[in-house]
Amino acid sequence: MMQRIRDGLKGPVIYGLLLLIIGIPFAFSGIEGYIQNNSDPVVAKVGDAKITQSQFRVAYDQRYRQLQQLLGENFRADQIDPTRLREGILKDMVQESLLRQHARSNGYRAADATVIDQLKQVPAFQDNGQFSKQRYLEALSRNGWTSERFEAQQRDGLVVEQLRDVVLGSTFVTADEAAANGRLAHQQRDFAFIKFDPAKYLPAIAVTDEEVTKRYDEKKASYQAPERIKLAYVELALEQMPKAEPPSADVLKTLYEAEKASRFTTPEVRRASHILVNFGADKAAARKKAEDLYAQVKGGADFAALARSSSDDTGSKNKGGDLGAIKRGDSVLPPKFEAALFAMAKTGDVSAPVETEFGWHVIRLDELVLARTQAFEEPEVQKGLLDLYQQAEAQKHFQEKNSKLEELAFDNAASLDPVAKTLDLKVQTTDWFTRTGGTDITANAAVIAAAFSPEVLTNNENSKPIAIDGGKIVVVRKAEYEALRQRTLAEVNAMVRQDLKSEKAQAKAKSDADAALAALQGGQPLGAVAKTAGQTVQNPGPTARDRKEIERPLLDALFKLPHPPADKASFGEATLNGGGIAVIALTAIKDAASAESADDQHREVTSLRDARAGNEFEAYRKALEKRISVDIKPLPKDDAPAP
Repeated sequence: MMQRIRDGLKGPVIYGLLLLIIGIPFAFSGIEGYIQNNSDPVVAKVGDAKITQSQFRVAYDQRYRQLQQLLGENFRADQIDPTRLREGILKDMVQESLLRQHARSNGYRAADATVIDQLKQVPAFQDNGQFSKQRYLEALSRNGWTSERFEAQQRDGLVVEQLRDVVLGSTFVTADEAAANGRLAHQQRDFAFIKFDPAKYLPAIAVTDEEVTKRYDEKKASYQAPERIKLAYVELALEQMPKAEPPSADVLKTLYEAEKASRFTTPEVRRASHILVNFGADKAAARKKAEDLYAQVKGGADFAALARSSSDDTGSKNKGGDLGAIKRGDSVLPPKFEAALFAMAKTGDVSAPVETEFGWHVIRLDELVLARTQAFEEPEVQKGLLDLYQQAEAQKHFQEKNSKLEELAFDNAASLDPVAKTLDLKVQTTDWFTRTGGTDITANAAVIAAAFSPEVLTNNENSKPIAIDGGKIVVVRKAEYEALRQRTLAEVNAMVRQDLKSEKAQAKAKSDADAALAALQGGQPLGAVAKTAGQTVQNPGPTARDRKEIERPLLDALFKLPHPPADKASFGEATLNGGGIAVIALTAIKDAASAESADDQHREVTSLRDARAGNEFEAYRKALEKRISVDIKPLPKDDAPAP
C-alpha cells in the first residue's frame, strides 16, 4: 500500500492535481486584478458568487497555453474547436465554484500542513529536487500573487478534492458487471455504408441573385464587420534587465550561508525494504505474525523472499519489499515508519515490528547515503551563487522599473512617449485585432480585456501594467479603432452565395440519404441502392468501438443499432464530421470473450469503476445545482476569447 501511494505521487497524478487546483483558482483572482472594472459583465452566477467575463478570459488563456505546453510540437490551433473549448472552461469554472461553496458549507477543511506538503511537490517551487522558499516567492511575485492569497487558493482546491474523493471513493463494481461490460466494450460489428457527401452536390447547385438578396436581408446582422483595434504599447522584460557585475566574495559568502541548507546540501537518503502485515480482524494475531517474521530475519532468513511470500503490500512485495530511496520528511511516509528507519545506525539493520495506520512493518535499511554539503569554494557552487545573485538583482531592478512604469503610465495617461523616454523603452504597435484576439501580445486575455475597456477604448488612457508570459509587463493604449459596421451586400455577396449553396447541397445529401435508407428498409439490396444513388458501398469489415480510422459519429451510430435479424441487416443513419450523411447496414455482431487473467479482470473492474464514478460524480454535481442556484449566461460570440 505504501509503495502504491508513493508511486501515485510521482507521476501524472500529481501533475493532474496541480492543474486542477491551480488552473481554475488562478482564473478567479490574480492577474485579472489589472483588468476588472465596473462594467465587467457577469457570465455565470453560482449561488452568491459571480464569474465575470475578465475572469473567464484569464481561465481561457491559461487553458489554451496549457494545451500548447502539453502538446508541444504537435499543437495545432486549427484542430481546436473554440466554441467547445469556451463552453468546457466555463463549465469547469462553474463546477469548481459550486463544489467549493458546498464543501465549505459542509465543513470540509484542509490543514496548513496539507497545503505545505502539496506545495513541496510542485517542481516550479523546487531547487535541486528540494522545496525552495525563494523559488516559491519568486514564482508568485512574477504572477502578482502574495503567498497568503495563493495558499488560500490551494486550500480551496484541496477542499474540493476531498469532496470529490468522498463521492468517487464510494463507487463499487462487481466482477460479473465488469466482465459483461468488457465483452460489450470489445465487441466487434460487421457493417457497410454508403456516404452522401454534400461537396459532390455543389457543382450542380445554382443560387439566384434574388435568393442572395433575400438571405442578406434576413440575416443582415450576421454579415457585420466586427469592431477592431490597434494598440500602441511599451514592453518591460525581465530578460532585458542589465546583468549585475560579480559581487565581492563576502557577498557571495553571505548568500551561500543563507542558501546552503536548501540549495547546496544533498539530504541524507536511505533505501529501505519492508514486510507489511495488515491488522485484519485480529490486531494481536497480526503483531504475532510480524514478530515471527522479524525473528526469522534475525535468524538469517532471506528478507526479500519473506517479503514476496508474506508481505501484504501488493506494491512492493514482488520487488522483495523494496520501497526505493527515502528522504527524511518524505510526506508519504507515516511518522512512526520514518522515525524507525532513520533511527537505524548502519546498512543491514532490521527494525522490530513498527505499528502504523497500515499495519505492522518489519523494516530493513538497505543503503545509507549521508547528507553532503558542497563547499563554498567549489566551482559549481561559485557559479550557482553568481547566477542566483544576478537573478535576484535583475528581479529587483525589474520590480523597480515596474513600479516606475506604473507611476509614469498613470501620470501621463494621454501618451506613452514620456513612459518610453524615461525608461528607455520603444513604443510598438500591434496589428488589427477584434475582441476574439490576435497574435503575440494580443492573444493574451488580459491585453484583450484592457484594449476594449472603457479606460482605453473610450477615455483614450493608458492601461494599467499587464503581466504577460515570459516575465514581461506591458502598458497599452488605443492607436486606431474601427467600430462595428454593417458590410454591404457587395462585400459579402460571395460569402452569402456560398452559404446558400452549402445549405442546398447539405439538404440534397440528406434527402438522398433518407431515400436510400427507406429503400434498404423496404428490402432492396445495398448494392442496388448505392448504384441508383450514384454512390459506392464502403465495407470496413469487423470494427471495434475504438477503431481510429473511422469517424466517431459513424462509430457511435453503428454501436447504437439493434442486433440484426437472422440473415438480415439493421439500418441507420449518421451525420458525419463536415456534414456528410452515412447510411449504415449492420450485418453481424460478435461479442468479445471474457477476460481470463487476474490482471485483465482487475483492469476491467477498475475501468468500469472509474467510468461509473465519473457518472456518479456528475449526477452529484447536477443535484447540487438544484440546491445552489446556477445561472450561466451565453458568451457573446464576438466578445469571447479565441486563440
